[in-house]
Amino acid sequence: MSGIGTGYDLSVTTYSPDGKIFQTEYAQKAVDNSSTVVGLKVKDGVVLGLEKPIISKLLVEGSNRRMYTVDKHAGIATAGLAPDGRMLVNRAMEEGAAYRRFYGDAIPGHVLAERVASYVHLYNLYWSVRPFGSSLLLAAMDSNGPQLYGIEPSGSYVRYFGTAVGKGRQSAKNEIEKLKLTEMTARQAVIEVAKILHKVHDDDGKPFDMEISWVCEESGSLHQRVPADIVAEAQRLAKAAAADSDMDD
Repeated sequence: MSGIGTGYDLSVTTYSPDGKIFQTEYAQKAVDNSSTVVGLKVKDGVVLGLEKPIISKLLVEGSNRRMYTVDKHAGIATAGLAPDGRMLVNRAMEEGAAYRRFYGDAIPGHVLAERVASYVHLYNLYWSVRPFGSSLLLAAMDSNGPQLYGIEPSGSYVRYFGTAVGKGRQSAKNEIEKLKLTEMTARQAVIEVAKILHKVHDDDGKPFDMEISWVCEESGSLHQRVPADIVAEAQRLAKAAAADSDMDD
């Protein structure tokens, strides 16, 4: 057998000699090649944002969603294969509903993240299925305050102050590290998310749209889409910042 992965990537239950599970790595590659998704946890909430290429002039606006509310206090942004992401969103909704029926209260953010991550991990254990080619950014707000989690195709999950996934992830992370997140409000974070998405977007001339949502004090601790007027102003400032950067170059 010659070539990297040859013979060891036929099943998710097979380890390579150096300890890799190639199908899981392939699933991660699907995420790494997708549109950029950004999440910021600030002092009064969490803001999620993502870029969506406009694949056709005939596309009905809003029909290619990648941002979902999974419970009143929690939302998810997906990167990678959109159908896989929808499957995981549906699972998150079921987990939230089941917890509420059993305990009579909203599911805590860390419990939701752990349960969804465990479900994702199951698809890395059996030869008859394949890993989900999707990563999730989960925003939640409960008695422990605002929380941001990242869930990967392997089933691992991590809590973040700020993170990004997708093809522009590294540039986005570099920009996030410059921000003083603990001093920032959610409304300010919306502007920063818009600036980051404009900055990391591939300059190939193709138009793109943005989805931005938040769960914060201003939204009443509910996960909602950011109002259109706030998004429009954020986009205006982001485009102005991008133009100034081009002039400086």
